[in-house]
Order: sequence, then C-alpha cells, then structure tokens
Amino acid sequence: MPEALELTVTAPVVSFRNPLYDGLQVGLPCPPPSTVGGMLAAAAGGWSCVPAHTRFAMTFQASGSGEDLETFHPLGSPGTPTNVTIKDRDFLAQVTLTVWLTEDIDLWARAIRRPVWPLRLGRSQDLIATATRRVELTTSAGRQGHAVVPFELPNAAGTAMRLTTVISDDRARFTWDSYRYAPAGARNEIDTGLATPDGQAVPMLPPVHPDRLAPIA
Repeated sequence: MPEALELTVTAPVVSFRNPLYDGLQVGLPCPPPSTVGGMLAAAAGGWSCVPAHTRFAMTFQASGSGEDLETFHPLGSPGTPTNVTIKDRDFLAQVTLTVWLTEDIDLWARAIRRPVWPLRLGRSQDLIATATRRVELTTSAGRQGHAVVPFELPNAAGTAMRLTTVISDDRARFTWDSYRYAPAGARNEIDTGLATPDGQAVPMLPPVHPDRLAPIA
C-alpha cells in the first residue's frame, strides 16, 4: 500500500482573504492550495528547497467563525500619503488542517520537525501547531468529507470556488483553478485512487511550486 506523511495543523484563529474582492476583506471558508504550499516552503527554507513536483491533498475544518475589525493600510506610490482605515474581517476559529504528502516523505518529515521559518497559516500573525505521522493509504474510493477537491472530480460536492494554486515569488503572477469544498462536510463517496484506513478520500491537488508558472514572454 502507498505510504504518506500526514501533517495535522491546528490554530486558534485564521483568516483567508478572497483576492477576487478588491478593497474588501471577504474571507474564504478554507485555505487556497497556494497558502498551504507557502507554509510548506517556509518549513523547507524557501521555494528553492521545495521539489518542483510537490503536490498534496488536504482537508480543513473550522469549529466556528466570526467577524472583527482590522486596521487596513492601503499601498501607495512612494511619497504618496494613504489613509489608514478600519474594515470588517472574516475569521475562522479552532481550525484543523490535515495535509497528505505522498512524495519526498523523509524531506517533509524533517522540514516539519525542524522548520527553517516560523510556520503560519494565512496571515503573518496566525501561528500554528503541527504534528506528523506516517500512514498507509489504500487504493480505493472514500468519502469526501471536508476535503478540498478539484472541481472536475466526478461526484464531487460542495461550493464551487476559484482559488489560487500557484503564486510567483514576486507575487506578481497567479495561477487560479476551480475547486469544490463543503464546510459542513460531504458524505458522498469519491474515487481519487487513494484513501486513508478510516475511509477519508485523499484527492491530490495540482502542483503548487512557482516554477510551474509559464515564463514571461
């Protein structure tokens, strides 16, 4: 049976802003793959230390949600004054992110055990706790549950979303893909070819490395 490194991430509060809403702090119900990829890159020591083929599967659960106020500092040209404003911000509370990595398991086990940079999920102040274990996956169908899945996956349920998969090192270029996610969990069975021993489907997502972006012509 195939082996995977199962990474469990917990945090008291996280917030994932939806970049499709310009000037608004609208929150996403789950982290984009690019956010999870950035967390892994921080553990490894930067994207230069991450294999370009890196892929993972993930599930995400939040025990609660809310809205608070955040100081917003708009960007401006050098020497141009900007007005600091207060905006509403969506947040998620008591969250658990589970990530499965099926390649370079030893590399990721070492990186998560002794991360090069502090590990965060989303905003720079949202520190996390991590735990890892090696698991044997089965080559069978499983329940979707709280998994983030590719939109085109047969029998997938949940809200359709456009999420960032890859972000360039200079944050100037993005790759967007379509996904589905059910915040309350989905009971339907999906066949991704991999599942955990307790029946959770393990749907691998597209690669997240910036090298996957097409070069600028």
